[in-house]
Amino acid sequence: MKVILFGATGMVGQGVLRECLLDAGVESVLAVGRSSTGQRHPKLREILHDNFLDYSAIESQLTGYDACFFCLGVSSVGMSEERYRHLTYDITLAAAATLARLNPQLVFVYVTGQGTDATEQGRLMWARIKGKTENDLLKLPFKAAYMFRPAAIQPLHGIRSKTAWVQAIYVAAAPLLSLLNRVAPKYLTTTEQVGRAMLRVARDGYPRPVLESEDINVV
Repeated sequence: MKVILFGATGMVGQGVLRECLLDAGVESVLAVGRSSTGQRHPKLREILHDNFLDYSAIESQLTGYDACFFCLGVSSVGMSEERYRHLTYDITLAAAATLARLNPQLVFVYVTGQGTDATEQGRLMWARIKGKTENDLLKLPFKAAYMFRPAAIQPLHGIRSKTAWVQAIYVAAAPLLSLLNRVAPKYLTTTEQVGRAMLRVARDGYPRPVLESEDINVV
């Protein structure tokens, strides 16, 4: 399997990249991002790209892939609706539409979040925008598309959040998170489980297009 990965330098993306590089069934990984992952691996190739609304300059390098794991995301805290929509909806759909055109047999997996509003009518701005993003991704002509809606995500294997205060919380709460993952899987998953679940649904499919944390932990 050949994989394209967006957001490989973020916390979730780091975990997904790790699992892809460890998986014997993954032939190659193309990481597309603004900055380098800093990793070197025989399977890994990187494209540094600044314009996430226009891929015309690199389209020739985006063909022949079996799966895309889209892990780009930002917090809506302190952000206007217009800005959040741009960074969440516009950027995701620009990449997805390009890949659907270039790779009609591609499986697209998008990391969204628990509480996403598929009706697009709720009071929470972020949930409405995530819901529209999910809905429009599912309309694109992919082989299949899956929406991953994790609740809390525990970073494992030395993976760190790029946001200092978030990382501090993870460090302080690590023992509690490990317990919660075992006793309440609907509320917590890990970077390892997210990455492995993405690979499984890309290979084998899943009965539903939307996976909550509990589904991610058992798929």
